[in-house]
Amino acid sequence: MSIIPCVTWVRRGKAKSKPEKLQIAKEDLQRIIQETEERLEDEEEASDGENTENAEPEETALSNDVDDDVAKALAFAKQIKGESKKQSGGGGGDDVSSRYNMDNYDKEDDDWTNPLKGIGGLSMYASNEDDPFISEKNEEDSDEEDFEIKTTDNLLIAARAESEFCSMETHVYNTELDNFYVHHDTLLSTFPLTIEWMDYDLRDGNIGNFVAVGTMDPTIDIWDLDLVDSLEPLAVLGDVMLKKKKKKGIMGHKDAVLDLSWNTNARHVLASASADNTVGLWDLTEGRMSMVLKQHKDKVQCVKWHPVEEHILLSGSFDKSVKMFDCRTPDSGHKTWNMNGEIEKVLWNQFSPINFFASIDNGNVFYMDSRSDKPVYTLSAHTESVTGLCLSCEDSRMLVTSSVDRTVKVWDISDNKPSLIHSQDLKLGQIHSMSSCPDAPYVVAIGGEKNLKVWDLRDIKDVLRHFCPSEVTADDTSQQEEASVTDDMNVAMETENDVAMETESAVQASGEKKKKKKKKKKPKNNK
Repeated sequence: MSIIPCVTWVRRGKAKSKPEKLQIAKEDLQRIIQETEERLEDEEEASDGENTENAEPEETALSNDVDDDVAKALAFAKQIKGESKKQSGGGGGDDVSSRYNMDNYDKEDDDWTNPLKGIGGLSMYASNEDDPFISEKNEEDSDEEDFEIKTTDNLLIAARAESEFCSMETHVYNTELDNFYVHHDTLLSTFPLTIEWMDYDLRDGNIGNFVAVGTMDPTIDIWDLDLVDSLEPLAVLGDVMLKKKKKKGIMGHKDAVLDLSWNTNARHVLASASADNTVGLWDLTEGRMSMVLKQHKDKVQCVKWHPVEEHILLSGSFDKSVKMFDCRTPDSGHKTWNMNGEIEKVLWNQFSPINFFASIDNGNVFYMDSRSDKPVYTLSAHTESVTGLCLSCEDSRMLVTSSVDRTVKVWDISDNKPSLIHSQDLKLGQIHSMSSCPDAPYVVAIGGEKNLKVWDLRDIKDVLRHFCPSEVTADDTSQQEEASVTDDMNVAMETENDVAMETESAVQASGEKKKKKKKKKKPKNNK
């Protein structure tokens, strides 16, 4: 089992050209292992202390309330935690040292009493450059080149959930060189539900390269993307104190974090949507939740900041409503639109900031005017939940939608009259996530239940002809010339065939006449 629950892009030039590689000390590694085991023990004790009679009804209620994706994620996360408990064995600090052989961590096992033992006895040449049997002599240089991030590279961050672990993959994508590969990956402690890139450094407020990850836990992990081989996040927002320690918890969410949105106009602000029915506003300068919005009556599935107005926030909930908040006066300054289904995604139209899109679980997409109560139009986009909404970063006409019905569709939405340009099943299974590249207007990243795909929509002839006619002209001319040459060749061949057939027919006719003359008898003479 492998699924891609969330993806996000990093703009060109935002990442360091040469990310730093973290060197982990033995003490830090042992501390991380001990903290992980303590956390698992506390969770196990907390689960044992709950009323077992209410466990089954609670599970049933959860499966009824939460949509299929979150329910699957919860079951999957519990499976992963169960595997971790089995592997850890629940031992203490001494058990950790013995189990992982920490005392002999930096000792070498090689026996140098035998001078012929080891690499020294096998080496024939001083270096690979001198060895005539080694053809790949610049492999290290190639690795260093792949490790370096160019100014023309985009980073694509994709969360991956396998049957035994969860990870966050950092991919390098270059449209000019047609490169796409994994730069490095990071292990995650639990099932990831949402990823959001931001440039705000919590330590000093400077510009950096970070990603916030929301998971099945009620916390938000902040990772430094310019730091490779890190075992733990740079910071954790809303870290709830363990019950065992009997300390008052930090203000934060009480359930899973389902969506995140970073405010590009107020860089120190991050919004979070949670299964605890609330929207949280985080002050990254202080690393704490500064405001809680409690107007929704069910789990909040999605949030999105306005592209221009720093105080306007959209949210969508399982209570079948979309709300627009003025965060300066959230209690009185909010507007509500009631839909006919659970809200999956909301998306502002950056080309017309008074408008936004909202998708629901029955496959419909609504295009709304924030000043009006009724939708501008309703698009019957898919047969099941619409899990992805993307607008091109440059072409205001193009909307891309994806769904758990396994299809991705490209629409022309110009003049508020949407028309379907292309629909395709990418063989990725159910589509769980999608994100458009901020620097390439026709490139989208799509995460399914099987794999990840980066798709240049210009590879589709219908999309290329419709949205990029100038690029099609040269191709069409060459294709027409090739078709003309082919037609001429076909005409010549047909002419030759016709002449041959006419010649053959004439020969056959001449032969038949000769046969008739031979068969004709002379009349008898009666005289």
